[in-house]
Amino acid sequence: MATTADFRNSMVIEFKDDLWAVVEFQHVKPGKGVAFVRTRIKNLKTGRVIEQTFRSGEKIDPVRMEEKPMQYLYPEADHFVFMDTQTYEQIHIPKEMIGDRVKYLKEGEVCTIRFREETGEPIVFELPNFITLAIVKTEPGVKGDTAAGGGKPATLETGAVVSVPFFLEIGDKIRVDTRTNTYLERAK
Repeated sequence: MATTADFRNSMVIEFKDDLWAVVEFQHVKPGKGVAFVRTRIKNLKTGRVIEQTFRSGEKIDPVRMEEKPMQYLYPEADHFVFMDTQTYEQIHIPKEMIGDRVKYLKEGEVCTIRFREETGEPIVFELPNFITLAIVKTEPGVKGDTAAGGGKPATLETGAVVSVPFFLEIGDKIRVDTRTNTYLERAK
C-alpha cells in the first residue's frame, strides 16, 4: 500500500476497480481545512481523463509495472504483433490498446509496452515521442508561398496526415511529434 504522498506522473493505480494512470497531480494545503491532492487521472482501458481529489495521506493501490522495448512486426486480424528486443518473444497487442496512434506505427519501429508485473498482461502502449517518416503525398510548393508562412497537408508513409511547410516535397523525410501530431523538422 502507498499513500497520496507517493503520487508520480504516469504512475498506475487501481481505483474504482479499474486501472488509471496519473496524468498530473498537485498537493494543496488550504488556509483552513485539511490538505488534499488534486489529480487528473486517465483510464487505461477507455482513455477517459477525469479530475479526482484525494485526501492528503489517503491510501492508494499502486500497480507494479514492467517496461519493455518491443519492436513492431506486422498487423494480424484485430491485433498487432510485437517482438521483445531482448528475448525475441512475440506478443499480440489488441488494436483497441493502440487506438488512433496506429497511424504512426511503422514496421520495425521500437515502442514501449508496460506490463502488469503480477500477471504479465500488457497494460500501456507508448509510441516514441518523435518518429521519422517519409512524405508519400503532398501538393507541390508554388514559388512565393514560403513568405506567407502556414503550411500544406502531407500524407506520410504510415497514412498519417500532418501540416508541413510549403518547401517539402514527396520523398522528403520529416520528424513528427506523435503526441501533438505536428511537424518538427526535415530529417537529415
